[in-house]
Amino acid sequence: MKKYTEEHEWINLEEGLATVGISAHAAHELGDITFIELPEVDTNVKQGDSIGTVESVKAASDIYSPVGGHISAVNTEVEDSPEIVNDSPEEKGWLCKLDNVNADEMQALMTDAEYEEFITGT
Repeated sequence: MKKYTEEHEWINLEEGLATVGISAHAAHELGDITFIELPEVDTNVKQGDSIGTVESVKAASDIYSPVGGHISAVNTEVEDSPEIVNDSPEEKGWLCKLDNVNADEMQALMTDAEYEEFITGT
């Protein structure tokens, strides 16, 4: 189940493991991403905690955890090649994985259709 936040992160929860990244819309708006700071593995986070930073030629933005959980993995490939996030933000450009996720917090996040309405203003 994939959901989105108003801060333009996405989260995909499957079998208790959540994958987190920034949306294709955010990657497009940021332009060429030049640097990504990822969170520390083995860190517990709450919903809304800053878990990293994305820097581009246009701006630097914090990345926020869509739900609470435990950071079990990070995608070190995007640290070495941040352009992966521009090329594949919602697949190969994932940023971290969470386990022990508070699944109830997923309910407040937006579906694909709701997120599309949010970014287009329709």
